[in-house]
Amino acid sequence: MISAGEFRKGVTFEMNGEPYVVLDFQHVKPGKGAAFVRTKYKNLVTGATKEGAFNPNDKFPRAHIESKEMQFLYSDGDLYYFMDNETYEQIPLTKEDVEDAIKFLKENDSANVKFYQGKVFQVEAPNFVELSVVETEPGVKGDTASNVTKSAKLETGATIQVPLFVNEGDVVKVDTRTGTYISRL
Repeated sequence: MISAGEFRKGVTFEMNGEPYVVLDFQHVKPGKGAAFVRTKYKNLVTGATKEGAFNPNDKFPRAHIESKEMQFLYSDGDLYYFMDNETYEQIPLTKEDVEDAIKFLKENDSANVKFYQGKVFQVEAPNFVELSVVETEPGVKGDTASNVTKSAKLETGATIQVPLFVNEGDVVKVDTRTGTYISRL
């Protein structure tokens, strides 16, 4: 059990059977009345963010989040198969489970898969990936105003904005957290 008085950024707790992570907190001691903890927290399953005030003595069970490094094997229709690198067990995940990460994962890439009570709630691609550009418009010579970008389709199907000098066949580094171009390799 964890009390609200022990809340810090990144602490996980359960409330009404749902897992939450503390995003921000502030211990408030008003001139009149009892102290309280103003908290901003996020539901780990739905992604919804809430704000609330708790009595510092309120107790909550800790939410145990298991995180595993798993390898993306292949997709078969609406299912995406991941393999546990330690036990070689394969698990199928739905499009909803992998939606944010799959657009940056190639077959055999590793991903961080998070579990709550044995159920997958989030798949995270590595922070940076290197992918080939399969489709983009050619840059026009003389069209070099600063920060001009164009759309590029990557080998995984994701579309990002890249500078004009990037061509089809180039390998680019992408930040998967924001979906932005970092550099050409």
